[in-house]
Amino acid sequence: MKRLVLSLCLAGSTMMAASLHNRTQLKGEYMEARTADVYTGPCYANSEVDLVGNLAVFGWRVNQGMWQGVPLDGLSVVGVVKANNTLGDVNGNAYPVKSVIIVDEKATPEQRLALKSFAQRMGGDLLQDVTQVDYQPIEFTFEGNDLHSRVGKLSAGTLAQIRTRALNPGDNHCSNEVTWYPPLTKLDHAMPAFALANSYSGKGLNTTWSNPDKRSAFVGSFHLSE
Repeated sequence: MKRLVLSLCLAGSTMMAASLHNRTQLKGEYMEARTADVYTGPCYANSEVDLVGNLAVFGWRVNQGMWQGVPLDGLSVVGVVKANNTLGDVNGNAYPVKSVIIVDEKATPEQRLALKSFAQRMGGDLLQDVTQVDYQPIEFTFEGNDLHSRVGKLSAGTLAQIRTRALNPGDNHCSNEVTWYPPLTKLDHAMPAFALANSYSGKGLNTTWSNPDKRSAFVGSFHLSE
């Protein structure tokens, strides 16, 4: 009986250790830019809805953590989407959405699969119909520690690019600007930002774009635990 109890305890400890080992705990930083202003007033928003805002680049950098038991520290992944309509419009339907996923080329084969799975978890329905997966060197950097004033850069080889700066009083054109659309993914903290660059020149979406100098970006941080 004692041996049976001891065996059960050891089995339980092993299962608990395995569960803790595979538990998802990730934190990192995020950036996005789309082709419609996300920080704007009704006059600008109404002039863009249904016409633009259906294209976006967004990406995550994992500072620390594991996904499905695979460590992803220091790696990044980018999603690029072409929607049916303006993303975030509560009165419209953005679907169907076609997407491309760009994975950090320095990741191992196991990490590449984990990054793709992680991006699809974070991107939800936006990254379910994937037409192409590319592997590129990804640069994801922020200058400064204050999220409100950070300058950000995200580049995925020559395929996609975002550059941001903080919004300033000169960016208020209507005098009643607000954060009109939410970020495309769940974040711990997010701030709208000015997109100095927002471009995609790859394949898979039957379109490319360069849409700079708009109030169309977000910078933020995420913490996923499950």
